[in-house]
Amino acid sequence: MTITNILVCGIGGQGVMTATEILAEAALSLGYDVKKTEVAGMSQRGGVVTSHLRFGPQVLSPQIMPGDADLLVGFEAAEALRWSHMLRPGGVALVNLGRLVPPVVNIGLYEYPDDPIAQMRALGLEVHAFDASAMALELGNIRLGNTVMLGAMADRLTFPADVLLNAVLARFGARKPQLVDINRQAFERGRQAVAARVEEPANA
Repeated sequence: MTITNILVCGIGGQGVMTATEILAEAALSLGYDVKKTEVAGMSQRGGVVTSHLRFGPQVLSPQIMPGDADLLVGFEAAEALRWSHMLRPGGVALVNLGRLVPPVVNIGLYEYPDDPIAQMRALGLEVHAFDASAMALELGNIRLGNTVMLGAMADRLTFPADVLLNAVLARFGARKPQLVDINRQAFERGRQAVAARVEEPANA
């Protein structure tokens, strides 16, 4: 097996780092060598956050180089566009449509793109976009957005979806057992959102 490279990006408070930790735990449970690293800019105040995760038989460095990411997971669409150069040819982007404008936009240092998804697709990238934030709110808690995003990744990994689901439930169920069912629902919402879009071209 080759090394799998996953880049997760978003805004502080969205659960980017937690999601990456859960992905790492799932890969570790199968005996893979796992390396990860994070870069957080004022993450507790809504700054941008990126997290690199690499796993395989042997991984020497946690850093993903531009053009090497197999999967780009954007918890926020503009951040996904900003990091789209990291995807390899044939790589896939999974992007939350829920808009969360970072402080750099509010203070005028960065202009929020009109349609980040369209711009990514114009680059020839395969993008699966869905509103994970809205799904989380429908389930009663915006914090479930990271579980929705993990569910969206589940069928794009090199190991079974149940391995990732079990890692999600172990993480949140250990703290509050009553969170198991709602996180299971959020995970399945994410899986279904991506599956529906994968099927669209065949049904067109």
